[in-house]
Amino acid sequence: MTVGQRSRGAANGVMGTGRRSRRDEILEIAVGLFAARGYHGVSMDDIGAAAGVTGPALYHHFAGKEAMLVAALIPVSEGLLAGGKERSANQPDDPRGTLESLIDFHVDFALANPAVIALHLHELDRLPDEPRRRIRRLQRMYVEEWVTVLTALHPGLPDGEARVLAHAAFGLMNSTPFLGGEVDRRRRADLLRGATLAALLAPTDPA
Repeated sequence: MTVGQRSRGAANGVMGTGRRSRRDEILEIAVGLFAARGYHGVSMDDIGAAAGVTGPALYHHFAGKEAMLVAALIPVSEGLLAGGKERSANQPDDPRGTLESLIDFHVDFALANPAVIALHLHELDRLPDEPRRRIRRLQRMYVEEWVTVLTALHPGLPDGEARVLAHAAFGLMNSTPFLGGEVDRRRRADLLRGATLAALLAPTDPA
């Protein structure tokens, strides 16, 4: 499954399937290498060797590592926003149900995309200004989907405090790059969903 397929699938609530193009295969390999070694620890030659393609063939698909980074991160951010909007629209009068749906959606994404999450955490600032600003804008819009649900679920909760809760929830769910394989995927999903839901349902009144 490719990065692009994952982001498109996430927007529809399922992980994408289908035949991968050669470009998608190369991008998937590059993302894995960037996540494992760091952006500066990987050369175009490394990517070409791992993908089994020569330099000219590699540059036919991507102008360079920077273009790969953009191609990996922007579709994912777009897919998260689209998926968040879809789930918010499905249950407009049920904030608890919407919250559970958002959590399910994001946990599924996080478990399917640990390399992309690691890439985002460590390499986003290497992008040029325009794509970096675009990704940040998409992220802020996605956060606001959660803020809307949290303020409906906790009447009187200020937007700023709801954003704190949303980012705390992302910290829990986006921990997948750091989780080992000793717990099977289904149980990891259950634990992440349960912990996130409990955190966001906890009373928010000042002590």
